[in-house]
Amino acid sequence: MWRRWVIWAAVHGFLAVACGAFGAHQLRGRAGIEPRMLEVFETGSRYQMYHALALLAVAWMASRQGGGAVQAAGWCFALGVCVFSGSLYLLVLLDLRWLGAITPIGGVALLAGWLLLGVGAWSAGRALPG
Repeated sequence: MWRRWVIWAAVHGFLAVACGAFGAHQLRGRAGIEPRMLEVFETGSRYQMYHALALLAVAWMASRQGGGAVQAAGWCFALGVCVFSGSLYLLVLLDLRWLGAITPIGGVALLAGWLLLGVGAWSAGRALPG
């Protein structure tokens, strides 16, 4: 099961770098893209990278002891970043301002992922070092 989370981490890490580069080199200076919208796009890329790293933590924990909370954390991170970062990317690229109402759903999933990761570590007891 840990390999699934490493693959998700790799996909999100790749996309975060690609979107970050696209935002910095292609969107900057493009007519119609406000500086504030560049910040929104950058936020999507940054959060995607943070959660790619969080998925590596999920993979590590899954390889040690697994557990339902750890698996649920992985799904919350993987899907939450799709909704959170994806809605921000689309909001900027397609100027669909209504997507701003969807972004918090992804944010809540990311928050749940962090809580579940903590629960997974707590319930692991002595299975994890430290």
